[in-house]
Amino acid sequence: MDIRRLYAFMKIVDIGSITRASAILHIAQPALSQQIAALETHFGKPLLLRSKRGVIPTEAGKVLYRHCQMIIRQMNQAEQDIATSSEEITGAVSVVFAPLGLGSLVATQLMRTIREKHPGILLYANEAVGGGVISEQIMTGKTDIALIFDPGKIPSLSFEPISTEELHFIGTQIAEPEDGEISFAEAVSQPLILPSPIHTVRQVIETTLSRVGTSAQVVAETESISYLSNALAEGLGCTILPASAAQAVQRRVAGARSYRIRRPNMKVAMAICVSAQLPLSEAAAVVRDHLVRLATEAARSPAASGSGQG
Repeated sequence: MDIRRLYAFMKIVDIGSITRASAILHIAQPALSQQIAALETHFGKPLLLRSKRGVIPTEAGKVLYRHCQMIIRQMNQAEQDIATSSEEITGAVSVVFAPLGLGSLVATQLMRTIREKHPGILLYANEAVGGGVISEQIMTGKTDIALIFDPGKIPSLSFEPISTEELHFIGTQIAEPEDGEISFAEAVSQPLILPSPIHTVRQVIETTLSRVGTSAQVVAETESISYLSNALAEGLGCTILPASAAQAVQRRVAGARSYRIRRPNMKVAMAICVSAQLPLSEAAAVVRDHLVRLATEAARSPAASGSGQG
């Protein structure tokens, strides 16, 4: 199997046109069509549906496309690893953080650590909402590592548990409870700014609301810790977050106070996720090890574990 055929097929699917792919790849259109025909002969199934508007992959083509992404990525990584062998660790590494979790505390620390210890590694850090979206990015090789709310077992993925955190109530214009804690009923009676329903924290809150038979006063939704912090600073509402994210908000908002929620309390678990099928590059393995250490340390800190109000 000529890997150049796989690359050409992937490029055609990405662009949706054999003619435009021919121009980009600098391959004559008849020769490019012959490569696709050779692939279809090899696999014994049509891979593309052709029309006047362009081409789209068949179901078999979609399967091949997913495998092409992994194969091309592994080949690129192999070339990079061989080129940099016996030299300083280099390479690009992509890390995704679930918003409003431990990433609120450790993303910047990870950047600092990689810059100081491994300047040859280019770290790309981003946030993404939805465990399904992040899982797909890991499985297709678009993302190397993720720090997410633990979704449980998922085929093709490997999870390393990092922490279990209680949810805290955070506000700026509320009377301080005598015992430093607030009941769930009191917390949800306040105007709340919460993440959207696809976020794990929101799902835990909604499950608890359903169990106790009450509702919450949700006035706005956001997964951005910056927007959330600004809204709290303006007195637009309160929020409910894991202890680590509560600590991150308190760093941003003067006067923000965090209180443990009781009767009932709520918890979320976080884990580091990588592919169970695609091997990590040397650079990605280094980043993962640092992330495990930083996230574990952050989760064990008194503020993140919820032993103080901050």
